[in-house]
Amino acid sequence: MVTSKPQPDSNSKVLVLGAGNFGSCLASHLGDSQHDVFMWAREPDLIKHFNLHHRNPIYLVDHDFPQNIAAVGPEQPDKEFIDKMDVLLFAIPTQFLRANLEQIRPKLDINNLPLLIFVNKGIEIGTHALTLEIIADTCGPDIAKAATFISGPSFAKEIVERQPTSVSVASFTESEAVKAANLFHQPHFRCYTGGDPIGIELSGALKNVYAIASGMSDGLGFLNNTRAMIITRGLAEMTCIGTAYGASPLTFLGLSGVGDLFLTCSSSNSRNYTVGYRLGKGESLETIMKTLGSVAEGVSTTKAVKKVVDDLGVSAPIASSVYDVLYNGKDTKLAVRQLMELPPSRELELPPTAGGPARQLLRKLGLENTDLNTIMHPHL
Repeated sequence: MVTSKPQPDSNSKVLVLGAGNFGSCLASHLGDSQHDVFMWAREPDLIKHFNLHHRNPIYLVDHDFPQNIAAVGPEQPDKEFIDKMDVLLFAIPTQFLRANLEQIRPKLDINNLPLLIFVNKGIEIGTHALTLEIIADTCGPDIAKAATFISGPSFAKEIVERQPTSVSVASFTESEAVKAANLFHQPHFRCYTGGDPIGIELSGALKNVYAIASGMSDGLGFLNNTRAMIITRGLAEMTCIGTAYGASPLTFLGLSGVGDLFLTCSSSNSRNYTVGYRLGKGESLETIMKTLGSVAEGVSTTKAVKKVVDDLGVSAPIASSVYDVLYNGKDTKLAVRQLMELPPSRELELPPTAGGPARQLLRKLGLENTDLNTIMHPHL
């Protein structure tokens, strides 16, 4: 079994790949926790400004970053630099992750492997791959099994303000999840470990689709009853999709599931909610995406989710309606009306078959003879 190098008791050397909103906030959190942090960015002006003023000129612009964070780039760090790192934290949007991992893989020493942490949320367009599969394709199954995933209700602005926050940390290798949790854990940032990275990934990707739906509802002028309906039925759809895929239904009741769903469906600080809200107000998707100022992964994820839902043969009318609004030009009011006119159905019902895509992924990881429940719940 491949595991990362032993982690120091303090002052870990951390390379954060990605200087966007969430990457910047996690770099700040780790710097504030007395780790030595390097934040890689592609923009030369951002790197120069950050190192001069310890401020990000694009994201979290009013935040003073700790002095023990340095920006690096725009070229990706070389092998000598990466060999010195205890941790690589990937905060790169899902659609760009494969290309970056292909560049990094030759620089990774399997016998001196940094702790690998991924915080992106999405499903790759075209391949419909989760991050776990992208890692397996680019870095090999042994490294994928050692990868850790962090997800949960965690707005960047509130993290840097030390607002109490909790997240889920999952890996197929329990010791790696524990290492990641110990790295991040602080009195204001609690970490809970788990063994269902597939569920963590799916819930983190799916909730963005329902955040767009919630934003559309608010933009159309609907109130609290409607938002509560979308959140609750969205959770039911997420659980159904996830279970059919092969994730544990319990994962969707945790921080990365209902926790993150509630947050992103209820706040204008969510970029995906904002996309939906502006759609509800009548703006075109093209205009919104040109002026949003940051990545809303739910827009691209919706396209991949529609394919996953169709392949699994599960019912997900809210997700399908969001797809029709984004990609088929359906009017938001018509989409809502058609949803409400659907005939009565059972409220809670898991799919009759479960686990096909997850089993295929486990085969890719060399875990084909392992029971899913044993992997996800090793202590039961």
